[in-house]
Amino acid sequence: MPVERVDPELVEFDVRTDEMLINMGPQHPSTHGVLRLVLRTDGEVVSSAAPHIGYLHRCAEKIGENVSPRQWIPYTDRMDYLAGMNMNLGWAMTVEKLMDLEVSEKTRHLRVIVCELNRIASHLVAAGTYGLDLGSFTPFLYCFREREKILNLFEAVCGARLTYSYIAPGGLIADLPPGWLEACERCLGELQAVVPELHAMLTSNEIFIRRTAGVGVLSPEMAIDYGCSGPVLRGSGVKWDLRRDGQPPVARMYEDYRFEVIAQVDGSYPRDQEYPPVPPEAVVGDCWHRFYVRMLEVVQSIGLVRQAIEHYRRSAGPVSEPIKITQKLPRGEAYLETEAPKGQMGFLVVGDGTAIPWRVRARSSCFCNLSVLTEISRGCLLADIPAILGSLDIVLGEIDR
Repeated sequence: MPVERVDPELVEFDVRTDEMLINMGPQHPSTHGVLRLVLRTDGEVVSSAAPHIGYLHRCAEKIGENVSPRQWIPYTDRMDYLAGMNMNLGWAMTVEKLMDLEVSEKTRHLRVIVCELNRIASHLVAAGTYGLDLGSFTPFLYCFREREKILNLFEAVCGARLTYSYIAPGGLIADLPPGWLEACERCLGELQAVVPELHAMLTSNEIFIRRTAGVGVLSPEMAIDYGCSGPVLRGSGVKWDLRRDGQPPVARMYEDYRFEVIAQVDGSYPRDQEYPPVPPEAVVGDCWHRFYVRMLEVVQSIGLVRQAIEHYRRSAGPVSEPIKITQKLPRGEAYLETEAPKGQMGFLVVGDGTAIPWRVRARSSCFCNLSVLTEISRGCLLADIPAILGSLDIVLGEIDR
């Protein structure tokens, strides 16, 4: 029986769409942890993205009020567990500020070495998993291969590969083993050779540019209003870095070092070597720029580690030893923020004359960076959400604590 054909011009449709709520997470791989996003969509267009946190809350601050500062170091490792050295440093320097302690020059330079190595490792995870979020598997393998070399160095110096407890209030738990500096220099040379390959696979990749350029634009004013920091803030063109602009204990730690604060100011990035140019589709503050800042910061950190190795070799004497577990804290309070890989990580400690702090508080950089997600996701496509969230480089251990 022949099928009767209908003239399409005579057919009228009454198309109506309703808003839909979509749960993304808390087990979704692109949420980078146990984060739940409630997306309100009209078709493929996202009108709202509301983060729901708390799935990884472990009462870390309350625990800090029941143990000594030395005993709380392992809990800081588990905040940003991709940058345990930097978490250790923030807490150690805060307690030292309260106790008015000064560490030796050798200790200061060794802290710079391990913290900048951990910054590189953190940025490599951010770059590799970001490529994975957008459908590219090879950069993930390259990044994690180089990160393993840094973790091998950390294992040699403190016996751990993820949660280190190496930097403690008052000093370090141990000095470097023989041959460690030479192994570190070889690692830096190998890493420097891989950076151009990562740029070729992601930064200059046409598909990657189309997925990230002009997406999730965060203006400098909005970034400052929401308290964003780190590469998220610098990706919006704000040249602010606590290693240069922080309180005296933090800025003094880097006073002998030369490095550039990576941010696009007046249409260009600071450059000491050739990098891929900014594509014309990219807008300052978008996902591409946040990724680009991290890639350029890897090269700056390589330079900082090399400088720190030379400073360390010229420093005489032993490294400073940590305070004792039973060391009493003076009455008073101290608050300090350090430049962690994901932004400004702050710690507050209040002492009452005993060995146990009366109050402990942590200020999460990722919490503020995540808070801007709703604003920069409004009006984007559903497929852009992983790109925007991945560009913020959050870790839930730090947000929930």
